[in-house]
Amino acid sequence: MVNVKGGTRPPWVGLGAAVWLQIASGNAYNFPLYSHSLKSVLGFNQQQLTMLGVANDIGENVGLIPGLVCNKFPPWVVLLIGSFSCFFGYGVLWLSLSQTVQNLPYWLLWIALCVATNSSAWFSTTVLVTNMRNFPLSRGTVAGILKGYGGLSAAVYTEVYSALLRNSSSKLVLFLALGVPTLSLLMMYFIRPCTPSLGEDSSESYHFLFVQVASIVLGVYVLTTTILDDVFSLNVYVSYTFLVIMVVLLMAPLAIPVKMTFYPSNKGKSGVSDASEKSEPLLTPSSSATNLGSFQEGDEISEVDMLLAEGEGAVKKKRRPRRGEDFKFTEALVKADFWLLFLVYFFGVGSGVTVLNNLAQIGIAQGLHDTKILLSLFSFCNFVGRLGGGVLSEYFVRLKALPRTVWMTCTQVVMIITYLLFASALNGTLYAATALLGICYGVQFTTMVPTASELFGLKHFGIIFNFMSLGNPLGAYLFSGLLAGFLYDNEAAKQHTSTCLGPNCFRVTFLILAGVCGLGTMLSIVLTMRIKPVYQMLYAGGSFRLPQSSNH
Repeated sequence: MVNVKGGTRPPWVGLGAAVWLQIASGNAYNFPLYSHSLKSVLGFNQQQLTMLGVANDIGENVGLIPGLVCNKFPPWVVLLIGSFSCFFGYGVLWLSLSQTVQNLPYWLLWIALCVATNSSAWFSTTVLVTNMRNFPLSRGTVAGILKGYGGLSAAVYTEVYSALLRNSSSKLVLFLALGVPTLSLLMMYFIRPCTPSLGEDSSESYHFLFVQVASIVLGVYVLTTTILDDVFSLNVYVSYTFLVIMVVLLMAPLAIPVKMTFYPSNKGKSGVSDASEKSEPLLTPSSSATNLGSFQEGDEISEVDMLLAEGEGAVKKKRRPRRGEDFKFTEALVKADFWLLFLVYFFGVGSGVTVLNNLAQIGIAQGLHDTKILLSLFSFCNFVGRLGGGVLSEYFVRLKALPRTVWMTCTQVVMIITYLLFASALNGTLYAATALLGICYGVQFTTMVPTASELFGLKHFGIIFNFMSLGNPLGAYLFSGLLAGFLYDNEAAKQHTSTCLGPNCFRVTFLILAGVCGLGTMLSIVLTMRIKPVYQMLYAGGSFRLPQSSNH
């Protein structure tokens, strides 16, 4: 049995630590910061570079093994594996980029990058699964916060890249190889399963609001300081000051457990004493949820009577779970809603990651020489989309039992317009299109996560969520590696240069991506109509009700 921490303060300590690990898990977003150096120092063409981008996305999103491991071992074991993955992968990449070891084969660098960014899957799976189980009644809010910080990580790394590492790609890769594992080792003690609060607590909503506001302040601050540093070329001392303030803002969520330590609230609110909490496992038996109500009808027979009836052959073995209950991974695989959600997510993030992987080249093709601001803008808007998607979907699902996938539909419509803006290459549209795409890309992430948990439960959420995440690398391979890279190199060959310039470099790619999101929009509408009754049952009365058969 996993050691479960009791009390109301530990889950908030874990959430504060999870913020740092979500920033660490965004290490894969750094690819645009050093991709140009890979191309120039190692002499790769654009298709080779985009295939490295595919390795970057495969590593980041293939988390089936972390999803299985997180159900078998405590969180610190999963984080330790991620730390080793990060160290060895980025270590090999640094040896090549710094020319410490020359002529490393391309296939080895491809595997090294895949291993390095796979640390993201280990980190994010650990913090997401643990914290969503610690806050099972606020899973949309928690997903929005954690995924929001993950989206903000690119802007944080850009600040570190500019202020601390002075725009050195090799130093950035070395920082990822040493700094990220060190941070994981420091935080792993605080990421642990805690007794979930299953009662209404008015202070909890204020605590979540504080974390959300703190993340917004951090996002605005990082974007502003990045622009100031780029425009005014600030001296090293000012840059270091900016960096220190950023670190302080990252520590803001820890103010909640500090406040709870010095000003403890009435422990009787939840109706459960700490002594009794400490004896409960993280995945409590189904009977613990009966006081919350159930949307199941005709399930009044006791579990003992059911077992006796099964033994005597009077009834068949337990039926397969219904949507909203805990599914095994194999049970979820045969559901149409599972594959609809996967395809909608695949079309949304798969097309978005194509732009992200080629963001530096898109900027250069349209006459932008410094693409740091472009990446920072995408990162900030990605953060806004993730945080805003979590807040909006949580508000409307409680107010009107509105399926979260409605927001996937809306954002994919906006993505169609955005890709057409990119394709037009009109003056002044590059930044606007990048910002819009960042927001929509973020909403896709933060909507899929709680939707998967609500349809298929939290018990096997780790592997289900990570299977959904395969839509990202699959999209990167098809739309970025095979499509965008091929078309870019063809256009560059026509210009007799290795660097393609002009709107034709990516125009056809953007038009195809617009069509892809059109298909995603239609599938999203179908999915929303199918799961609407599930949400009406889950959120009847304006608050989430655990199904009677769920093992949370």
